[in-house]
Amino acid sequence: MIAILSYGFGNVRAFANIYRELNVPHLIADDVEALGAADKIILPGVGAFDHAMQRLRASGLAEPLQEHVIGRGKPALGVCVGMQMLADMSEEGEESGLGWVSGTVEKIRFPEGEGGRLPHMGWNTIRAGDNPILAGMDEAFGFYFLHSYRFRCADAADAIATAEYAGNFTCAVNRGNVFGVQFHPEKSHHNGVRLLKNFAEL
Repeated sequence: MIAILSYGFGNVRAFANIYRELNVPHLIADDVEALGAADKIILPGVGAFDHAMQRLRASGLAEPLQEHVIGRGKPALGVCVGMQMLADMSEEGEESGLGWVSGTVEKIRFPEGEGGRLPHMGWNTIRAGDNPILAGMDEAFGFYFLHSYRFRCADAADAIATAEYAGNFTCAVNRGNVFGVQFHPEKSHHNGVRLLKNFAEL
């Protein structure tokens, strides 16, 4: 059973629709009981880092989430701002992150003399490492991105995929049972469906 965490951030219905099509048991979790019924958890997120962390803590789900993911070892997948929340901190605000994948979230900066637009929005190819959640990815087709900040891992071994925009950046991470993707699998057609299926089969 996969719990899609509902705390006011992220398109939880889009994830639920994909899992319904895949016939994967899932639920939208907005209370502690629902978290307890799941063996895997998706942490979606959109918008600003501080606001997302504040909403998660105000929901009363932050501590139970910590217990299930870190205490009990349930696999977790952070998506977009949900991935950034896995870090220790973000340049975007003052709130502390979950600290499950040590690192800092920093604003995308273009090399001197090189113009560019923020947010980074649209389709982007990726370069995937050897990790079960990325099995079968069409790297050239890529994924849909929408972000202005990027994850810098404290340990380079936690980075499992990269993309190019204003230089090379980490677009997927994994430490133990914790995974994160900067892109939106729920908007990324067959690649996104395959990634969510891979997560369900971990």
